[in-house]
Amino acid sequence: MKSVRPGTVAGFACIHCGRESEFVFPAYRCTCGGNLEVRYDAAAVRRAIGKPSLEELGRRGHWIWLPMLPVTEAGVAAFSLTVGGSPLVERRDLARSAGVGRLLLKDDTRLPSASFKDRASSVLVAMAAERGIRRVCTASTGNAGCSMACLCADAGLEAVVFVPATAPKAKIAQLLFYGARVVKVAGTYDDAFDLCWALSQKHGWFNRSTGWNPFTREGKKTVSLEIMQQLGWQVPDAVLVPVGDGNIISGVFKGFVDLKMAGLISTLPRIIAVQSTLSNAVSLAVGRVREGMDPVAAVQPVRATTRADSISVDLPRDGVAAVKAVMQSGGDVVEVSDDEIRQAIVTLAGRTGIFSEPAGATAYAGLQRWAERQPDASRLTVVCLVTGNGLKDVEAAAALLPPPTEVKPGAEVVPGLVE
Repeated sequence: MKSVRPGTVAGFACIHCGRESEFVFPAYRCTCGGNLEVRYDAAAVRRAIGKPSLEELGRRGHWIWLPMLPVTEAGVAAFSLTVGGSPLVERRDLARSAGVGRLLLKDDTRLPSASFKDRASSVLVAMAAERGIRRVCTASTGNAGCSMACLCADAGLEAVVFVPATAPKAKIAQLLFYGARVVKVAGTYDDAFDLCWALSQKHGWFNRSTGWNPFTREGKKTVSLEIMQQLGWQVPDAVLVPVGDGNIISGVFKGFVDLKMAGLISTLPRIIAVQSTLSNAVSLAVGRVREGMDPVAAVQPVRATTRADSISVDLPRDGVAAVKAVMQSGGDVVEVSDDEIRQAIVTLAGRTGIFSEPAGATAYAGLQRWAERQPDASRLTVVCLVTGNGLKDVEAAAALLPPPTEVKPGAEVVPGLVE
């Protein structure tokens, strides 16, 4: 395996125990069992980084931030697809409805595989490609696997994806079209995760699985870098994030922390975790930490049954980092029902044209409930992440919709339509 170490990378630090270690590849967890976090040489980053233009973002995607990623140009060269540069859409009407000053929707439904997870997968696949690795595996409810399969197809790598029995049919079809080897596990996401981990360790496959692979967080943090570009370097007051295994929210927070390290911003936004009441392990953990429990002990499994498959997780594999993101940013947690999530899908699609899957609409579903707790809500600038396209799981929202109007051929009047 080729030895590749980007010049700005300093090493790792354990999110659980704080122990620092040298940069190695592959890397998964600390000797204490905690998750690792990539650390950078602040001085090297400041020498290498500037404030890239929006034109550069549109042309190269998130690779314009290469000095803040554990990837070299050799890895970037493996791709023809552009990852990143998704729209940040301002909606004044929805801001008024929610009672906030400004509302912006970060629409990652437009990324290559129609999911936010392309950010993480692109970094992992690039790191594999630049080292000559040919097979990458992951456990996924659908989106992470589809993303990895899409980018492996572009880069000429083999993707092996372990999915739970409940994975939506559309996502499995997407995986197969991208040429992935799909292994359907008769159990939950957590069962698929455990099997993928065991087999990858036995056979030496590079494992992308969220949380335990520290490089996924590096890709996901790029959404925060883009938000700052698109807001003209004005830090928003809050960012609402859908949360399942905790890796997206930890990445969002790390993006802002790394920007501050690089001297590009001076303050951090509040990071708000939004979970389904039927998959709320991170929310419960934050509550325990506020009562004095250690974050590592506070993250405990639940029995997840939410219809929002992408955030349906019993034990959040990046839960400690997720809890720390909320606490260290002065953020909060919000729980919403699956009915509220489905209604958010309808609202976003019907009023903005952004069609989201359930997990993708979860941040917006929690917006009004969170805003009602804020005495200064009408002065706040808020960003909601929209993380996955609704075409991946149409059935989840369809039950809320009325049936189409039926008429006979040649009808002169359509019921309900009045000129």
